[in-house]
Amino acid sequence: MLDVAKIKAISFDLDDTLWPIWPTIERAEKVLLEWIAEHAPMAAALFANPGAVREIREHIVANRPELRHDLSALRREAIRLGLYRAGENPLLAEAAFEAFFAERQRVTLYDDAEAALDFLSSRFPLVSLSNGNADLERVGLARYFRAAISARDFGVGKPDPRIFVAAAGALDVAPENVLHVGDDATLDALGAINAGMQSAWLNRSEHLWPHEAQPHLTVTGLDELCAVFRDAA
Repeated sequence: MLDVAKIKAISFDLDDTLWPIWPTIERAEKVLLEWIAEHAPMAAALFANPGAVREIREHIVANRPELRHDLSALRREAIRLGLYRAGENPLLAEAAFEAFFAERQRVTLYDDAEAALDFLSSRFPLVSLSNGNADLERVGLARYFRAAISARDFGVGKPDPRIFVAAAGALDVAPENVLHVGDDATLDALGAINAGMQSAWLNRSEHLWPHEAQPHLTVTGLDELCAVFRDAA
């Protein structure tokens, strides 16, 4: 059971918690393909082939394990290698990546997201905690957060307990005084539990809970989460 009285701060996952990620990535990849077709046409067929792109990514992960938690660096290096293999200028990778990355930040929030952030940030300090590469400034939500912790910057990702502890430390509170909110049962909810936090599992799609340890709270939307705090006031 959620112990509201213990909560002094809230950490939030981003992708698939505040916005759906795959429509965003699909749009960004379309923009990347259009950019490649215009500026590096010899690479267009390669980048339009999902199998070839997957092989390039796997090659980079195998040979550059230090980039495993940096999705931006992985994407940039994949573009660079693809350009090289296609006989195009690999120095174009930086501009190609920026075309992708700018579109990746154009997210469409869930209907309940901004109202929930406005409500919760007026009551608790918030920190974002993400394995992805969303930029809160470019997304337009930075004003709600006191800090942002990412796997890219920290060097390890969820569900490693260390990144949850880092999120608590960024707000100068103990992990047991943080409620973590996220959509992924393993990366978010179980990860938070194992780090000593309370966890709120955001289950928008009626998934079955897959673990023995139970989340402290399960909600189908962020409006339900806000209602918990309104009722406790």
